Amino acid sequence: MPATSNRRILLKNRPAGDPRPSDFEISEAPIPRPSDGEILCRTLWLSLDPYMRGRMKDVKSYAAPVEIGGVMVGGTVSEVVESNHPGFKAGDFVLGYGGWQTHHVARAAAKPGPFGPLKLDPKAAPISTALGVLGMPGMTAYVGLLDIGQPKPGETVVVSAAAGAVGSAVGQLARIKGARAIGVAGSPEKCDYVVKELGFDACVSYRSPDLGGALKEACPKGIDVYFDNVGGDVLNAVMPQLNPFARIPLCGHIAQYSATELPPGPNLGVVVGMRVKIQGFIVSDHADRLGDFLREASAWVRDGRLKYHEDVADGLENAPQAFIGLLRGKNLGKQLVRVAPDPTR
Repeated sequence: MPATSNRRILLKNRPAGDPRPSDFEISEAPIPRPSDGEILCRTLWLSLDPYMRGRMKDVKSYAAPVEIGGVMVGGTVSEVVESNHPGFKAGDFVLGYGGWQTHHVARAAAKPGPFGPLKLDPKAAPISTALGVLGMPGMTAYVGLLDIGQPKPGETVVVSAAAGAVGSAVGQLARIKGARAIGVAGSPEKCDYVVKELGFDACVSYRSPDLGGALKEACPKGIDVYFDNVGGDVLNAVMPQLNPFARIPLCGHIAQYSATELPPGPNLGVVVGMRVKIQGFIVSDHADRLGDFLREASAWVRDGRLKYHEDVADGLENAPQAFIGLLRGKNLGKQLVRVAPDPTR
């Protein structure tokens, strides 16, 4: 039976510290109608990503914060149910940015961007991968590691949050490029996963009582590239072990997203002495690399060199709890919410 309303999850409060279920609110609204040049989309898959925590804060950043009472932002894979655009028809599957809701209207641009609305071919790959290994997380790993980290054969690449959607891809890309891949993750199960399933050379737990010593043992020749997803104690442990001319792509700082005050920073004297390159980046600034990424990453997925895992929560109403778990490191691989049954599966 067709839906009669648009179920949405709104931001109710700006969290102080870790988000709680009470910071979100479920709301029903009329299903929007598409105008000329627009398409009405029914959400099948919702992506949950760490950057969303930053959008819950009322602070200046690269993107506007979610307003109190506004729909939480997020990438989506949807089915077109009504189209007023000649390039799309009912039944098409699209990547977009519909947010935490069951329906949304998208305006199709003349030139699709890296995050939609972009038509998907369900025969090429499972459509959910457009939110993970063949989507924003995969492209983040690709651009950050290959364009900024620039690993060379034989070098040592360390990546934090190694069992997450971005980190798991980073380590595999490092191996594809002939480098050693060392992961930093939480539980022994996650460390086993990135080594035994994804082919990392080693993985250490950030909960180790001597993280610096564990990294030194895993990286006896030092660290040439550190792909940083978390900041905090892991970055502090990495800094003394950097080789001359090491590169650090700064992707995120999950360890500080819910902090109420900033922790002490690392010793940046190492950066001068070792001539280290540190560069923060936002993947949306690299839209020109989309074609290269999709061509290469799709081939690596097909031939089994780039593997992925999807951690799926069922039902839009479970998005807040899944998001809170993501920030606490409870997910393995890409965290998704199945909002509606995927007709391609």
